[in-house]
Amino acid sequence: MKQRNLLFIVLIVASSFLVSSCSNMVQARREGCKVKVGIVFDIGGKNDRSFNAAAWEGVKRAEKDLDICLYDVEPGNPTSIEPAMRAFAEKNFDLVIGVGFAQGPIMQKVALDYPNNKFAIVDGVIFEEDGKTPLKNVASLVFREHEGSYLVGMIAASKSKTGVLGFLGGMDIPLIHRFETGYAEGARSVNPNIKVIDNYVGVTDGAWNNPGKGKELSLAQIEKGADVIFTAAGNSGLGAFDAVEQYGKTNGEANKFVIGVDSNQNGVKPGFVLTSMVKRVDNAVYDVVKEILAGKFSGGFHTFGLDKDGVAYAIDDNNRSLIPADVIKKVEEAKTKIGTGEIKVTDAMAK
Repeated sequence: MKQRNLLFIVLIVASSFLVSSCSNMVQARREGCKVKVGIVFDIGGKNDRSFNAAAWEGVKRAEKDLDICLYDVEPGNPTSIEPAMRAFAEKNFDLVIGVGFAQGPIMQKVALDYPNNKFAIVDGVIFEEDGKTPLKNVASLVFREHEGSYLVGMIAASKSKTGVLGFLGGMDIPLIHRFETGYAEGARSVNPNIKVIDNYVGVTDGAWNNPGKGKELSLAQIEKGADVIFTAAGNSGLGAFDAVEQYGKTNGEANKFVIGVDSNQNGVKPGFVLTSMVKRVDNAVYDVVKEILAGKFSGGFHTFGLDKDGVAYAIDDNNRSLIPADVIKKVEEAKTKIGTGEIKVTDAMAK
């Protein structure tokens, strides 16, 4: 099935004539599909090599494996998200997916307006108007990021020669604090005296898409002694990759390292990426599409942690030589203990 791109949808708010024209075009292109899936990315876009890219991998796999028609929208700016989402709902798409917590308030409005449509949101929780009851027509796909971050924190502390680590967050929100807290706790389980320097790119949606600022903050952390930086900043995090690469290698090994996030980013700057804290957004999105096909869609919370391989640390040919076997063994032991509850990682969003 050919990829459909609905970038034109955001224009349908311009005039009623354009609404009619686009509606006819969309309808014609959907004929013959068992299931129609529309996905609305956040402003970072599907090629951010991080969060959005992971969601894109999931829906593309569903398009390949399952009998679906796939449409996507890259809004470019936040004001385009709601018109795109409403256009999918108005056309009775079988599933409308929103990527990112920032789409939560928008999806709540749209889902309430279209109670017979089915929706899914990545990293968001959508409630009824009472603010307590999960909406039955929205699958809220959430992750225990603090668990995976704990493990990469252990790896970072084991690798650090300076005893100083960096954390680069995107938007300063509780969700990203969850990454930072888990990372710091994991690092201190290896070295109780380790120092973690943290910076956030900003407090608006633009904080996810500013790699220049990300690089600036990362270089400042390196100047303060950080030799491993964990980034949870979307497209802004790519600036940290550039920062560590700037310090080059000695005897074939990088002098500074970055830890990727969401997708496996080990191959972005091979040799400079110590590991990646992978959120299996791809699997979560794929699974909810399968539920639609099987007629087993369920709204409410869908939680993915270490127990469901919903979060993990990435090992591949790009970084296998960077992490000693004894470190991997200790990390795997900690993973088991987190699963059994012997190790309890603080959830910053539960405070």
